[in-house]
Amino acid sequence: MRNRWMMGENTEPTRLEGLLTAAERQLNIVRDKNRQLDRQLATAGANNSRMVAMLERTREEILNLKSGLEKDGDTPFSHGTIVDLHARSHPEAGIAIASTGVQSADIVQGGRKLRVGISPLLEFAKLAIGQDVLLNESLVIVAGLGYEKSGELVTVKEVLEDHRVVAMGRADDQRVIRLAAPLINENVRVGDVLTLDTRTGLGLEKVHLSDMQSLVLEEVPNISYADIGGLSDQIEAIRDAVELPFLHPDLYREHGLTAPKGILLYGPPGCGKTLIAKAVAHSLAERTHERNGDTGTAKSYFLNIKGPELLDKYVGETERHIRLIFARAREKAAGGNPVVVFFDEMDSLFRTRGTGISSDVETTIVPQLLAEIDGVERLDNVIVIGASNREDMIDPAILRPGRLDVKIKIRRPDAQGAAEIFAKYLTADLPLHPDDLAEHGNDPAACVRAMIQATVDAMYSTGEQNQFLEVTYANTETEILYFKDFASGAVISNVVDRAKKSAIKALLTGQQRGLRMEHLLDAVVEEFHEHEDMPNTTNPDDWARISGRKGERITYIRTIVADKNGRGKTLPTPGADDTGQYL
Repeated sequence: MRNRWMMGENTEPTRLEGLLTAAERQLNIVRDKNRQLDRQLATAGANNSRMVAMLERTREEILNLKSGLEKDGDTPFSHGTIVDLHARSHPEAGIAIASTGVQSADIVQGGRKLRVGISPLLEFAKLAIGQDVLLNESLVIVAGLGYEKSGELVTVKEVLEDHRVVAMGRADDQRVIRLAAPLINENVRVGDVLTLDTRTGLGLEKVHLSDMQSLVLEEVPNISYADIGGLSDQIEAIRDAVELPFLHPDLYREHGLTAPKGILLYGPPGCGKTLIAKAVAHSLAERTHERNGDTGTAKSYFLNIKGPELLDKYVGETERHIRLIFARAREKAAGGNPVVVFFDEMDSLFRTRGTGISSDVETTIVPQLLAEIDGVERLDNVIVIGASNREDMIDPAILRPGRLDVKIKIRRPDAQGAAEIFAKYLTADLPLHPDDLAEHGNDPAACVRAMIQATVDAMYSTGEQNQFLEVTYANTETEILYFKDFASGAVISNVVDRAKKSAIKALLTGQQRGLRMEHLLDAVVEEFHEHEDMPNTTNPDDWARISGRKGERITYIRTIVADKNGRGKTLPTPGADDTGQYL
């Protein structure tokens, strides 16, 4: 018992010593943490002091910047034009110093090129090449403006890389210019007219000149063969010549055939030559659309060239226009769309070389066209169509096979053709007079057919009342020409328009509404009597050729249309001093 008690007394001090040691160890840990916190507090205090100092400096800098920006807004400002922009970058060592890597812009001001800074209040992305800007006294850009609205006109001769073009200005001077921002996303092509800022060498804007509109490719109007009456034979010939090789090129290659490069439509005025040319382009677009199975609207292009508009007093300009026409046509045709180049009044441009009286312009214009049609450059998907009422004046080199291969005469309509043309203008949905309707069982279609037949019979009658001219040929033979010999689609359109105006005037005077047969018959008489002075020419043979009368030379014309007193009017025979002018 006593031994156990002695052992208990010995272990108690040991336990207490262990507790004391643990307490001392814990105290040391707390002291270490306290010292660490003191160090951190000292560090935080130092950092706080530095932060306060930094904030003070920042505040001073902000005040200085604010003061500087306020000064930047003080007028006056100077103007400049941006020619290049530089985003923030890291300059290569040894090539440029670090300060050149900031956002900046190259401008032209007063004939000097400068690199200037950009105000931090401006958005760099909203500045563009060619833009006018305002600069403060420190030559810092403080505002972006618009673009110059004036400049020298230049014509694009060639398109280069990096938004550059070769442009031709006054006196045919050529220079390389850059395109400003508004033109970068536009389709700038050869022949376009641009405004040039001569100070910066930048093309700013595309200009559409009225005298260049004849060179602009237009999408084809919605005119089909169904809209043309009285020319079924000619339309069939054109379809064989144009559509077959274009729609079936494999068959043509298999048989060793080449497609015709051009078509000449010739004949008297007003008989539908231009309409046929437009219908050709429309039909090609539709057939191509059907063949390819494309979705969307069928597309082709029709380039209408009015002959006299190409003539220019400056040497070489007309030839340049012709080159431009075919360059545009090739550009559009490269996309697989058919392009029709239509030369109206072809005899005014491409007349026989050597026949010019006051000039010899045709000696260079004709070879230029020949080179385009039959030259080294291929003319794929492009069809040249010429129209003329004096085909005898066109240079034979143009008309030979291999150039204008197909020649189609557009004749004056006969009675059947005239009825077809009338049917395009007189339809059953027109307001018809009740009396005329009653005569045909109130059937508008039957009434219109009867009106057309009666009008055609009146126009194509060979009675004495329809005699128009007596012509005398060089062999002394004479021939009576009737009004029907000078009928055309344009004349028929005028007859219908006259009749419709008469119906409107009758309605306005209190009569019943509607077109009557007598309106059409009266319109025929008025139209023909209006033409009685048309053959008033000092050269009857020239007039007859334009009107479509070919063959023996005409030496004398006598009009048979009676005047108010019932007497026929006779035109004198041209004398030796006559100049050969015609109306």
